[in-house]
Amino acid sequence: MNGLFGDGVQIAFTPMLPLWALAALALVGAALVGFGLWHRARGSGWRAAALILGLLALLDPALVSETRRYAKDIALVVVDDSPSQTLLDRPAQTDAAMKALQEAGARLPNLDLRIVRAGRTNADGTALMGALDQAMEDVPRQRFAGAILLTDGQVHDTPADLSALPGPIHTLLTGAPGEGDRRLVILSSPSFALVDKPALFSFRVEEPAGGAATVPVTIQLDGADTRALNVPANEDVAVEIAPRHGGQSVVEITTPPGPQELTLQNNRAALTVNGIRDRLRVLLISGEPHPGERTWRNLLKADPSVDLVHFTILRPADRVMDLTPVNELSLIAFPIRELFEVKLNEFDLIIFDRYRRRNSLIPATYLQAVANYVERGGAVLEVAAPAFATNQGLFASPIGTILPGQPTGKLLEGPFRPEVTALGWRHPVTQGLEGAGFPQTGAPPSWGRWFRAVDVTAGRGQVVMTGPGASPLVILDRVGEGRVAQILSDQLWLWSRGYDGGGPQAELLRRLAHWLMKEPSLEEEDLVAAVRGDALHITRRSLTPLPPGQSRAVAITDPDGGTRTLILTERDGVASGTAPLAGPGVYRLAEGSLQRVIAVGTINPKEMSDVRATAAVLQPVTVATGGSIQWLRDGISDLRRTEPGRATSGRGWIGLPERRDYDVSGLTRLPLLPAWLMLLLAGGALGLAWWREGR
Repeated sequence: MNGLFGDGVQIAFTPMLPLWALAALALVGAALVGFGLWHRARGSGWRAAALILGLLALLDPALVSETRRYAKDIALVVVDDSPSQTLLDRPAQTDAAMKALQEAGARLPNLDLRIVRAGRTNADGTALMGALDQAMEDVPRQRFAGAILLTDGQVHDTPADLSALPGPIHTLLTGAPGEGDRRLVILSSPSFALVDKPALFSFRVEEPAGGAATVPVTIQLDGADTRALNVPANEDVAVEIAPRHGGQSVVEITTPPGPQELTLQNNRAALTVNGIRDRLRVLLISGEPHPGERTWRNLLKADPSVDLVHFTILRPADRVMDLTPVNELSLIAFPIRELFEVKLNEFDLIIFDRYRRRNSLIPATYLQAVANYVERGGAVLEVAAPAFATNQGLFASPIGTILPGQPTGKLLEGPFRPEVTALGWRHPVTQGLEGAGFPQTGAPPSWGRWFRAVDVTAGRGQVVMTGPGASPLVILDRVGEGRVAQILSDQLWLWSRGYDGGGPQAELLRRLAHWLMKEPSLEEEDLVAAVRGDALHITRRSLTPLPPGQSRAVAITDPDGGTRTLILTERDGVASGTAPLAGPGVYRLAEGSLQRVIAVGTINPKEMSDVRATAAVLQPVTVATGGSIQWLRDGISDLRRTEPGRATSGRGWIGLPERRDYDVSGLTRLPLLPAWLMLLLAGGALGLAWWREGR
């Protein structure tokens, strides 16, 4: 406590009466003295002196001296350890400033200088102000002398309300003003996009003054599909990119080094977009009414993402003696031309269910169009009727060129249980089907029996299930850019009716349809990675088993360019392994001819988006708190203590105000006017007043 006589010394009053009583006495006494003065009564001056002396006696003034224990002021030095602080000579500047501040703090006996490290890992950028607020939780506000920020100025958590900051905040900047750096800025990117439909991405390449007018840019989709562009510098650019598959796709945009560079990390950016399919359009053509027809319809209509167009040929064209009116057979005529000439390419899947050629109901030219549709990337599933064993089947039409199973002319009849082949146990379409048995132990399938199948020879494709006598039953094949599947029996519907225990009919058909439409999770040769905790879980699926004693090895390229190898462990056709993550970013995986790209965490860190040293971000903070901004390249500022209310910075120095906070450990009280003396003097003054009045 500061008093009239220096620190810790002051005059204190201890009234003997309540203040209201003293005020009343003073008021009455003043009235009497004033009345006497008004009438020029003798002795009024002595009465006034007696009143004053009496009141002073009742106030009991004393000289109070405090024994004080002063506490050190606390100043915080917040050191920016973010990645941008590792560039060029910024680490050396930071270390030199740290050493100078610590030495200056040690020379100032009434100052406790505390170091706070901040900004090492934060997805939202450099958070220095948050670290400062957290450190101040242990600092009494009356002892806070100020804060010093050692940073490049790229701070991303400056508060909107600066009035709550309790002391001066000084900023010592590393780097240099006016630094140049070419950087890639992502303006917009969609989170979702339709498969094979272009989505709009926008970006800008910021080039320092005096740089190139146009800048080369490379765009990659999932590590392939490279596109090279020349774009104008410092202008917004929009490009269209179409995901090729469902699920996550990674778009990488890079630009080469410019004439001025601080880092190359902001010369590239990675974006993730989830490919989703639009409503799938399926064309189902049933060659004739049969018990399994509703099975197909129920399966496809149960999926809300499927638009089903279903036609059933109720009466063959060669049945001329059938007098049933056409309007009793169907609501509309079979729109052959519209389906196979106008809208064929709009379908994602075409299913021929027990179809046979009947006097050119579907002309050969349209069936050839279906074959061409598959070559261009379409999908066809054929569920063979007994007619497939004859020249009435689709194999005898232009579609036969894309079918992998060639009929021998035999119809195999009699009960049998479909079995998954050795290849089928590794294929994702049939792998792990419920009721398939356990080939390792010789356990047979437990699902229901079928009674009829068409005998074929598989000239190509993958036989994943067999029927009677190990004849091919389900064959999958790739034709051109498209896919074809054959089910060589028309009795799959028995499983859906639960006959003889039933079977996984819905799951098998679902997998078949999604494999035909190129669902990534059903690719038979695939390399997949997923993040689980702090590790990268990698799965390699393949139809080709490795020789005994050999293992699959995946080459991993980390975001920083480092490479490592992970040995996978194989089981039931699936090899897997786990590798620790090396931080956020884009990882590249390669095994044989397969390559994959996966984005992990914050792939475009805000911290590295702009690494140019700047004073603009922290300028409002220093102005609002009475601090200053100084560049370390101009020299390390001297640290001084200043009086409260004085300037806290100048040329070549920064100041921290002295707070002088203390605790009182003792108290000494010396009465200035003893009450007995004051009353004696007051009585003497009254006596003189009476004496003067009596003369």
